[in-house]
Amino acid sequence: MKTIKGPALFLAQFAGDAAPFNSWKSITEWAADCGYVGVQVPSWDARLFDLEKAASSKAYCDEFKGIAKDAGIEVTELSTHLQGQLVAVHPAYDTQFDGFAAPSVRGNPKARAEWAVDQVKTALTASKNLGLTAHATFSGALAWPYLYPWPQRPAGLVEEAFDELARRWTPLLNHAEDCGVDVCYEIHPGEDLHDGVTFEMFLDRVKGHKRANMLYDPSHYVLQHLDYLEHIDIYHDRIKMFHVKDAELNPTGRQGVYGGFQSWVNRAGRFRSPGDGQVDFGGIFSKLTQHDFDGWAVVEWECCLKHPEDGAREGAAFVDAHIIRVTEKAFDDFADAGTDRAANRRMLGLE
Repeated sequence: MKTIKGPALFLAQFAGDAAPFNSWKSITEWAADCGYVGVQVPSWDARLFDLEKAASSKAYCDEFKGIAKDAGIEVTELSTHLQGQLVAVHPAYDTQFDGFAAPSVRGNPKARAEWAVDQVKTALTASKNLGLTAHATFSGALAWPYLYPWPQRPAGLVEEAFDELARRWTPLLNHAEDCGVDVCYEIHPGEDLHDGVTFEMFLDRVKGHKRANMLYDPSHYVLQHLDYLEHIDIYHDRIKMFHVKDAELNPTGRQGVYGGFQSWVNRAGRFRSPGDGQVDFGGIFSKLTQHDFDGWAVVEWECCLKHPEDGAREGAAFVDAHIIRVTEKAFDDFADAGTDRAANRRMLGLE
C-alpha cells in the first residue's frame, strides 16, 4: 500500500488581483501558511503562471518550481478545466463559454475549439517540463443538452456525440503519452463524462487509451445520488487524481437533484467545505489507500456558505487528519508462532 500525498490546494478559486492572491510567490507563501504542502495550478491564470513559457522553457519551469519550493510548496498538477471545456461545446452554450477563450477566437466556434485543443496540448508539454505525471481537465460536452430523454432521443444521437468527442481527444491523449502524463477528466455534471457509464462509453471509443483517466471528486457523485465508494472499487485503476470537495443533497417535497433553478444556497444539492457536508471522507481515504492511490489529496474549495480563506485553512487540517500513513507490519505480528512448511503440513493433517 501507498500513502496519499497532501494536503494540497487547487488555486483556481483563490487567484485574484489583491495580495496575497495576485502573484505566484505570495500565493504559495499563503498556501504554506494555511498548512498546505502542494498546490494545483490553473494554467489559464496569467497572474500565477505563463503557460506558453512553461511549454517552451525548462528554465522557466525550474524557476517556477523553485519559487514554490522556497515556500515549502510542491506543484502537484496543472489544470485546463476551462480550455478542456472548449474542446467540445454544444451550440446552446456558445455564448456562456465564449468568455473562457482568448478574445481573438470568441464568436468563432471552430477557431475556439482549435485554440482549446492547442491549449491542452501546450499544457501537457508544460506538465512534462515541470516533471508532472498527471493533468486535470474537463472533457467538454456535445450530448449534455439531451441528458433527459424528452422528447425521446433520436437513434444514434448519443453515439455520434461520443464518437466525435473521442475523435477530438485521441490526438491529445497520444500527445499525453509522448509526454508521460495522464489526462484526468473530472467526472462532472455538464460534461459528457459525468459518471462511470459515460466514462466507459468514451474509453471504449479511445480504445482503452492508457492516458484516459479520472479526476475523482465525490461531491459531484453526492449530487447525482451515485455510490461514490463503490465507484472507487470499480475504477481505481483509472483514478489518478483526487479533489477533496464536500457536498450535501437534502431533497424536499419541492425540489430534488435538479434544484428548481435555484441559487446554490437554496438548492437541495449544494457544495460545502470539507467536513461540512455529507461525504464520507473516512471511507474514501480508506478505499483509495487500499487500492494504492499515491497521488495528491487536493482541496477544491467551493462552498455556498463559508468564507474561502476559512475553508482553505480548515481544509488543510481536514486532509492532514484523513491521510492514512500506511502500515509496514501486520497488527497481529506479535502472535506469529514462527511455523514452517513442515509444521503447516502437520496442522493440515498431511503428515
